[in-house]
Amino acid sequence: MDLLKGKTVLVTGVLTHNSIAFHTARLAQEQGARVLLTGYGRMSLVERVARRLPEPPPVLELDVTDRAQLASLADRIGEHTDRVDGVLHSVAGAPATALGGNFMTTEWEDVARAVHVSTYSLQSLTRAVLPLLGDRASVVGLDFDASRAWAEYDWMGVAKAGLESCARYLASYLGAHGVRVNLVAAGPLRTTAAVNIGSGDGFDEADDWGRKAPLGWDAEHFDPVARACVALLSDWFPATTGEIVHVDGGAHAVGDRPGTRRPTAGVPA
Repeated sequence: MDLLKGKTVLVTGVLTHNSIAFHTARLAQEQGARVLLTGYGRMSLVERVARRLPEPPPVLELDVTDRAQLASLADRIGEHTDRVDGVLHSVAGAPATALGGNFMTTEWEDVARAVHVSTYSLQSLTRAVLPLLGDRASVVGLDFDASRAWAEYDWMGVAKAGLESCARYLASYLGAHGVRVNLVAAGPLRTTAAVNIGSGDGFDEADDWGRKAPLGWDAEHFDPVARACVALLSDWFPATTGEIVHVDGGAHAVGDRPGTRRPTAGVPA
């Protein structure tokens, strides 16, 4: 359909092919976009993963807590393009002490790290690329339902609640620039990040999510979430901003069914 034909999209947070970011980058290319990736830490791994995309894109290093890297981001992107039409914010993380049932014992330093990486970075990333954002640009972030408390998600859940508020404020401030800001709240997927949360039994609990969701849920199927991201990055939602689009089989809209449990892990960071 060429939803993103002629557009340039920056996709952050790619580490492995087993991620929403990777599948969004793949689908964006299939829909005609030129893609740039950012990675953090294991850059050789990110570059190796980038080569698995239909068209290997440039890879830029970005630690969203590093002011110098953020300050130079627009210039480094400018070496490849003079315009960015879409940004996927797929960056989140928290120390182990802020997850897994440690809510009551987590110290502020670890909470601050989780909020900095998972919440504030939506603002700092958007601000860093703002000089390059074209007309009708779109920023899309990845969310997990923050309307309730999830066992063992702990301070990441708090950070996601902050992310939702941050997206609304960004939408308010950037509307005058023609920039849309929206979130996609995905159901639990078997991502690399998910296995680092909680007790490790989240894959079974993701199956329970499927029994609860009216449309069912496949924790190994990334395409529905990637499609939502690509749709929001395109021009097909020109008057939608500050919104949270749930891609979870409808689980957020219904109460618990008999015999179902809420996930303790397997939720995307």
